[in-house]
Amino acid sequence: MKLHLYNTLSKEKELFEPIDPSIVGFYYCGPTVYWTQHIGNLRGATCADLVLRTLSYNGYKTKMVRNYTDVGHLVSDEDAGEDKMDKAARRDKMSPNEIAQKYIASYEKDTASISLLEPDVKPRATDHIEEMIEIVGTLIKKGFAYETDLAVYFDVSKATNYTKLSGQVLSKNLAGAGSGEIEDSNKKNPHDFVLWFFAAGTHEHAIQTWKSPFNSSLVPLGHGFPGWHIECSAMSKKYLGSTFDIHMGGIEHVPVHHTNEIAQSEAVNGAPLCNYWLHNEHLLVDNGKMAKSVGTSYCLDDITAKGFDPLTLRYLFLTAHYRSKQNFTWESLEQARTAYNKIRTFVEEHLSAEKGEVLKDYEKLFLEAVNDDINIPKGLAVVWTMIRDNTQKPENIIATLFQFDKVLGLGLSSIKKTQGEVPDAIHILVNEREVARKEKNWQESDRIRDEINKLGYEIQDSDTGPKIEPKVK
Repeated sequence: MKLHLYNTLSKEKELFEPIDPSIVGFYYCGPTVYWTQHIGNLRGATCADLVLRTLSYNGYKTKMVRNYTDVGHLVSDEDAGEDKMDKAARRDKMSPNEIAQKYIASYEKDTASISLLEPDVKPRATDHIEEMIEIVGTLIKKGFAYETDLAVYFDVSKATNYTKLSGQVLSKNLAGAGSGEIEDSNKKNPHDFVLWFFAAGTHEHAIQTWKSPFNSSLVPLGHGFPGWHIECSAMSKKYLGSTFDIHMGGIEHVPVHHTNEIAQSEAVNGAPLCNYWLHNEHLLVDNGKMAKSVGTSYCLDDITAKGFDPLTLRYLFLTAHYRSKQNFTWESLEQARTAYNKIRTFVEEHLSAEKGEVLKDYEKLFLEAVNDDINIPKGLAVVWTMIRDNTQKPENIIATLFQFDKVLGLGLSSIKKTQGEVPDAIHILVNEREVARKEKNWQESDRIRDEINKLGYEIQDSDTGPKIEPKVK
C-alpha cells in the first residue's frame, strides 16, 4: 500500500505524491520558546516525528524544517496582548535572546530524550526579519496589505477563499477581530490580521523591535516587530520554496495561524503554500485541558521525577492516532510502561549471535498500517501479534522489530544481550519502585513489585538495597 495522508484542506485521505520524488519538503510549526514545553507540545512534535520516520521508511529523502518562534507571538493567538518573549524576559529578568536560548536548549534536551529525529533546519524567527520585511513590502505593493498608524494589515477581502482550510464562516471571533490592545479604527475589515506591529501606540514597551520601510506617522521608519503568522511564511519559503509538500502543526492552528499563513503566502507567491496540511489533535489530562492553574500542565521533568523513562511517554504517544485526542493519566502511563518493558524484556532475552531475517508478511502488515495516514496504533497491534507468534523464530522476530523501530523510535536496536544478567527493563522497574518507596507510595511500590514478578523476577529488600533474582521455575 502506498502512503496516504489525511489532508485538512481537502478533508479526505489522499495518495501522497511529492513535488520532487528525490526530496520531500516538510515544515513543522515549532514552539514559541518562552517557557518549558509541556507534554502536549511534545506529543505534537512526536506526531511530526512519526510522519518523518514513515516517509523515510517508504524510501523518501526529506528536508524537515522546525522553526522556533522567538518574537511576535502575542499572549493571544490573535493580534492582542503582550509579546510572549517580552513577558518571559521581564518575568525571568533576562534578555529575550537569553530566554530563547534557555528554552530552546530545554526543548531539544526533551526531544532527544523521547527519541525525536533532528530536523534538517531549525530557524529562529529573529534571524529572518529581513525576509519578513520583504514579504510584507511585496504584499503592500500587490495591494494585499495596507498601513495604519498602528500596524501593517493583510486585507482578507483580497484573499482567495480565506477560510478554505477551516471551512468556517467569518465571525468577530476569528483572527484580527480588533480586540484587546490593538483596537484600530483604521482597519478596513475586522478580520484583517497584523503583518507588522508598529512600536508606537500599543507596543511602546516592546523589547525587540526593528526598523522597517513601512510608514507610521507616530514613529519614524516604522520601528516595530513582525506578526506571528508572517514568520512561518518567510522561513518556509526560504528553506523549502514557494510551494512544498507537507505542513504540520497542532489542530489549534487551523482557524488562525495556518489560515493566515495560507492567505499571505499564496498572495505573495501566486502559488499554493503546500500540498498536504496535517494537524495533530490535543493531549488531554484526566479528560480536561492541561492547565498550570490546576497543576496538570506537566513537562517531561514531571514524568521522569516519578521514575518513568522518557521513552515510556513516547510509547504512550504511539498508542493513539495523531488525529485523535489522547487522554493522559498516570494510570495510562503505567500501562505504557508495562507494555514497553515487556517489549524490551523480549528483545533482551531473545537476542542471539545469529542474525535473523525480516518477516515479510508482518512487514507488509506494518507498512499497510503506517501508510494508512500514519496509523501507528494499528502498527503496534502488528508488533504484539508478532511477538506472541510462537511459530516464528525469535531471532526473526527481533530482526523485524528492529525494522519496525525505524518508525516507532523506541530504541530497541540499542538493547544489548544480558547473557544471564538481569535485563535493563527490570532494573528500570526496580529504580522506579525505589522512587515510590522513598515517596512512601506503597500502593505504587507493590504494583511495580507485581509487575516485576510477572516478568519472571523476584525482588528482595535488604539494608544494602534491593536484590533481584530470576524466579525459580
